[in-house]
Amino acid sequence: MRREFLTGAATLAACSPIPPGAARVVSREGLADHARQSGRYFGAAVKSRLLREDRAYRAAAARECNILVQEYELKRKTAEPKPGKYDFKGADEIIDFAQQHGMRARGHTLVWYTANPTWLEPAVERAGKAEQRRLMTSYIDVAMRRYAGRISEWDVVNETLEPNQGRADGMRAENLWMKAMGEHYIDLAFHRAREVDGDATLFLGDYGLEHDSPRCERRRTAMLKLLDRLLGRGVPIDAVGVQGHLKPYREPFKQRQFADFLDTLSGYGLKLAITELDIADRGGPPNPEKRDREVAAFGKAFLDVALDNPAVESVLCWGISDQYSWLSNYPEYKWPDGQLSRGLPFDGKMARKPFWDAIAGAFDAAPPVGRRNRA
Repeated sequence: MRREFLTGAATLAACSPIPPGAARVVSREGLADHARQSGRYFGAAVKSRLLREDRAYRAAAARECNILVQEYELKRKTAEPKPGKYDFKGADEIIDFAQQHGMRARGHTLVWYTANPTWLEPAVERAGKAEQRRLMTSYIDVAMRRYAGRISEWDVVNETLEPNQGRADGMRAENLWMKAMGEHYIDLAFHRAREVDGDATLFLGDYGLEHDSPRCERRRTAMLKLLDRLLGRGVPIDAVGVQGHLKPYREPFKQRQFADFLDTLSGYGLKLAITELDIADRGGPPNPEKRDREVAAFGKAFLDVALDNPAVESVLCWGISDQYSWLSNYPEYKWPDGQLSRGLPFDGKMARKPFWDAIAGAFDAAPPVGRRNRA
């Protein structure tokens, strides 16, 4: 029997893990310790340069995480800047760090419509069908072979959906691989990934699947129809990555709706993960303490649903500290007055925020992997 979730839109109300004025009890445990209690993983996207140069950042990654993913070092633009010329130095440093600290590692990402080297799209446009296939799968071959046994799960195909681009099936039309090969580029990528590393967990990932909005409803519908087609063709997808880029001041959230969607995904027999969690706080109250409480409340409402599903095995934030968050720099989300976005568990000085407590509390309340909570 499932825990009962709210059917209405989640509010940014006083369900924060720490009430206003209450003293925080600082624990020496990291979020990975809270995740382990239910057999799960907590992690973050990290940058190799920051692991080298920022001692507090490095210490936080070592203490808080038991799974890591590269923020950009395995995107093809970075890893293959020239045809057949690879640069895995940064990714190697991250994987070495993970192994030294007994962590798992994800690979992000093998096939994506963006963050590609400048030479790739013109080469695909000029190529015949066989060469187009080779241009896509060559990176899968090289990257997965290099990290076989060291990276346990891969974002094989990333962000295939964009209903706003006009296709009836909701697929992303402005996508070099879709233009070259049609939807079957996804089939090819997963089949090749399975051939190269039969032990890795293979993820299909996307964003905009979380909120109670027309935008997200179209994306959820497109994702489920895509899975019907792919799994019907025998494509070896093991898991779905729900990114979790949340926008509480722009779109509402219904716990029951999101719980039902996760149930549908897990009903395909797929593993699930929250792979890029952060919370855009632009539009929230100007008082940072009040905004932190609201962000934490929203994050807790979201994670309570996610972690109640026994198929959700891990939660990764897209970064550790607000100091280095993409939200603080991206035009749509950054604050006009220059203040940092506050959508990650650590602030710009690497201090824990109420969002940290929200994540810890959600893990503490979660049932073990494979076992549902009871009402």
